[in-house]
Amino acid sequence: MNNIYENNMRFVPVLKFIDKYKNVLILVAVLLVGSIAYFVIDNQIEKNKSEQASIVYKEWLQEISQENPNNVNLNKLLDRFLNDFKNTGYTQLALLSKANLDAKLNDYEESLDNFKKLIQITDGFSGNKIYNKIARVSAARLLLSMDKFDDALSMIDVYSSSDTNGYIHELTGDILLQQDKIDLAISQYKKAEKKYNDESSRTIISMKISNINL
Repeated sequence: MNNIYENNMRFVPVLKFIDKYKNVLILVAVLLVGSIAYFVIDNQIEKNKSEQASIVYKEWLQEISQENPNNVNLNKLLDRFLNDFKNTGYTQLALLSKANLDAKLNDYEESLDNFKKLIQITDGFSGNKIYNKIARVSAARLLLSMDKFDDALSMIDVYSSSDTNGYIHELTGDILLQQDKIDLAISQYKKAEKKYNDESSRTIISMKISNINL
């Protein structure tokens, strides 16, 4: 009998704690269940969106693979990606391929606009760093060709550290050269030359530096 009494007494502090903080415990439980439910529902929604986006992307591939793609149709599909499936990888692929097509057709303003959209949706800690870098470098090249040198530098400023790759240093050198910042351009070219592993790229950089010194 004493054992039963002692066992029951062990639960008294727990029961008192529950009674004292029952409202808080209920709130925590509701929040926990709500969070789990939100997570499950959100995952299901994203899964459904991804499945729907894949269907639209099949239409996109069919259109853009044509010898002469219909730009009106492509823009309609692209708007659908951006409005309904903005956070999917299919939208990123569509923007990248459309921006490249625009550049190929010499529609540089449209190409730049699509690269900027790709940068926007791939920016940030959880963004796609590979697509973001491709878009930034491509946009910088377009801005360079449009003589918008400061904007071009701003596009790749995030990669301005000495740890970046040779191509970024070379591109930065190209932009600085167009701004007549000769010493800075040469400095970037020399950094690029050190970063490049292949002889052909090093030769191109050497030629650029030699042409400056002529």
